[in-house]
Amino acid sequence: MTTSWSLVRVLRDRDAVLYLAGVVVSAFGTSSLWLASGVWVKDLTGSDGLAALSVLALWAPTPAGPALGAPADRTRRKPLLVVANLGLAGLLLTLFAADSAGHLWLLFAVLFLYGAVGVVHDAAESALVAAVVAPELLGDFNGLRTALTEGMKLVAPLTGAGLYALYGGPAVACLDAVTFVLAAGVCALLRVREERPARAGAGWRRQTAQGVGHLWGHPVLRPLVVAGGTTMLLAGLAGATVYAVVDRLGHSPAYAGVLYAFQGAGSVAAGLLSGPALRRLGARRFAAAGIALTGIAAATRAVPSDPVALVGCVAGGLGLPCALIAAFTAVQRETPGPLLGRATATANTLLLTPNVLGLALGAGLVELAGPGLLLPLYGAAFVAAAAALAHRADSASRTADRSSSDASPA
Repeated sequence: MTTSWSLVRVLRDRDAVLYLAGVVVSAFGTSSLWLASGVWVKDLTGSDGLAALSVLALWAPTPAGPALGAPADRTRRKPLLVVANLGLAGLLLTLFAADSAGHLWLLFAVLFLYGAVGVVHDAAESALVAAVVAPELLGDFNGLRTALTEGMKLVAPLTGAGLYALYGGPAVACLDAVTFVLAAGVCALLRVREERPARAGAGWRRQTAQGVGHLWGHPVLRPLVVAGGTTMLLAGLAGATVYAVVDRLGHSPAYAGVLYAFQGAGSVAAGLLSGPALRRLGARRFAAAGIALTGIAAATRAVPSDPVALVGCVAGGLGLPCALIAAFTAVQRETPGPLLGRATATANTLLLTPNVLGLALGAGLVELAGPGLLLPLYGAAFVAAAAALAHRADSASRTADRSSSDASPA
């Protein structure tokens, strides 16, 4: 009942619904392009390595998040989002010229800029959400956003692959461009009053350092971000074993799509349940519970059984988003508005970059040892990270109780 009522409160808010509509549209386009870009590069060059680099090009700007987030604090966020969406739409249309291996540089350049603008876009988006949604509903809102985004990942890649097969890469780029135009229109309809940001007195480096310093020095945010980054590193390591797991199960590589679909279903459920769970458990315990569940799920995938593997994928999808939702919601609640763009972009860097590093490292480790050995080790590391975060939560709770007792009159 609590879950449904909190979601109803979010969905009764006109601006929240408009924002979520924009999320659905843009997530559909982005997920379609994500898969099609690798196939596009493969068709142009015949190289598996270059096809894999197309995904890396999208992620490459993420480590620069602390600096790229600064524009989200220097200007009003709503106009910035409209301009960013329209700019990405125009950028994607240039891919109609990428029709041969000689134009491969254009495809990679567009993907890199796509990722860079995406970092700025996400920072401004998170800051705007904090102004639109009531603080007590941020957990519900972020969970619902996660559910919708993960839901699009179940549908959009197949749509992008089908469109690519029929009409080629430019058609997928055009589809993504249209979704960005629609997202810009939805964003323009938001009724948000924003004051013009004060002129920055500090230099560019100082402003970047302010976002990093706030996040790293905050007693609530730092443990969540460290635990979340550790979780995403381990998730990358475990994710690199997916084709080895499929091979042990006796299926073709295409069966990985089935595993991803079950994991996506778990993530949708996690998004719908996260708001009430955050209120009931608190951010640290909620994140710790999700990390522990992800560890157990990773270990179960070492069992060469289809039903066990599928249940493990659902459990992993249910647990993995918890650390991210807890961390990003805490950043929105605990960060002053003028600093929120830089803090969000820094959190994105610290939380998401380890996943890419984990995938790269895991790809090497899986060549040395099989998933039967690696996945239980990764699972134990997940559980250790969860235990450390839960211990911090218990220590913080005891400290607060002592402080309250000392402050009460005799």
